[in-house]
Amino acid sequence: MPRDGRVRVGLGIGAFVLVFALVLLVVDRFTQEPEGPPSSSYATTPQGLAAYASVLQRSGHPVRRLRTPIADEAPPTDQTLVVLDPDVMEPEEARAIGDWVRKGGRLVAGGAGDASWLDEVLDAPPTWEDGGGVRRRTLVPTGDTAGVREVASRGGGWHELGGALPLIGPANGPLLVTTREGEGEVALLADATPLTNEGLDLADGAALGIALAGNHRQTVAFLETVHGYGVSRGFSGLPTQVKWALLGLALTALVAVWSAGRRFGPPEDPDTEPPPPRVAYVDALAAAFVRAKPEKDKERSS
Repeated sequence: MPRDGRVRVGLGIGAFVLVFALVLLVVDRFTQEPEGPPSSSYATTPQGLAAYASVLQRSGHPVRRLRTPIADEAPPTDQTLVVLDPDVMEPEEARAIGDWVRKGGRLVAGGAGDASWLDEVLDAPPTWEDGGGVRRRTLVPTGDTAGVREVASRGGGWHELGGALPLIGPANGPLLVTTREGEGEVALLADATPLTNEGLDLADGAALGIALAGNHRQTVAFLETVHGYGVSRGFSGLPTQVKWALLGLALTALVAVWSAGRRFGPPEDPDTEPPPPRVAYVDALAAAFVRAKPEKDKERSS
């Protein structure tokens, strides 16, 4: 053990940092659980789209995750915008998406349940109803169904199609329809299951996901604001691992300050009589020297 206290403090701090880092690794390794809202490209739950985003990237499609509303910053119209199972869709945002489509954008939208926000996107959107079965077969071979013969579904279909073209059945409540609006095109999924983490590897789910992405290497943008994700700034915008690391460094700094600080011992007893002032002490010492001087002179003379 080094005798220098500063060396011991340094070794102690280094050991503390090492142990803290190991604890972080263990916690991160054994506490990872699927999380995220349904149909979010961040979500690793069975209903999430994280695997779909990874498949697109491996297939050559650049992937973006939009955390700024379309009304504030719309993507280029040569990209594919994915909006499935939105938790919240403000009318202003829906109108902005509709304007973007009419200018030439490609939209993949829908999901199970209420899709009333599509009224702001399409002049005559189809209506959603439950049913349709768990296995859906392709009705019309097009670019949006390339390589797709059958996909899995939890149920749901489009009705009152108007001018929309049914691509994946059944014919009386199709899972997938496409239509045009202005200069753009819209693919409507009544159920996002074929693209989810649990459904992507069932039947031809992955093939459908790649086909819906559009042309080869076309960028796919997932709108994440509708799932509760916004722009994070400051400390809240840092990854969780970085936050823990900063916390560890802060604790290390506190330990270092505590270890390097001077230790003055226990506090004084308030009943203990304090030492005399320095001036009084010096005066008393000088008087003692004066009194002792004659005796010293006598000793020298003798």
